[in-house]
Amino acid sequence: MQHSASVALVHEELVHLVRQLMTGERSDVDTPTFAQHSVLSYIDRNPGCRATQIADAFGVHRSTVSRQIKSCVDSGWVSADIGPVRSGHPLTLTRDGARTLDAANRSRQAEVADRVRDWPTDDVDTFARLLHQFRSTASPIPDNPTRGGDPNA
Repeated sequence: MQHSASVALVHEELVHLVRQLMTGERSDVDTPTFAQHSVLSYIDRNPGCRATQIADAFGVHRSTVSRQIKSCVDSGWVSADIGPVRSGHPLTLTRDGARTLDAANRSRQAEVADRVRDWPTDDVDTFARLLHQFRSTASPIPDNPTRGGDPNA
């Protein structure tokens, strides 16, 4: 089945959506960026993880993750525990980090709720189902751990 015109439109909308997510404005300094939010979420789901694990899950270079972790540590959201330097420091959320992540989750969910406020419930349910279907039917990632193997990252 050929969908070339529709596929081009879907691609264009996804590019715009990702740009909005990546460059979206923060309401204040105490609100994490999208990248920081992603790091905080990963650490919350994987307490004690290391920067290398996050880099592998996100499919990015460790230096990229290290910059985000440093900003999260400097903001008081993440604690880098003592550990062997070679394997990296175990990371955990601080109490402030857990509160910040919770507030960011509520804020971003409120933004989604605002965007679909006038949609019929069936449309919102269909949209969620189709997004999940689209994400779940992605081409398999080759056996390369640095290509973003964590679907929740």
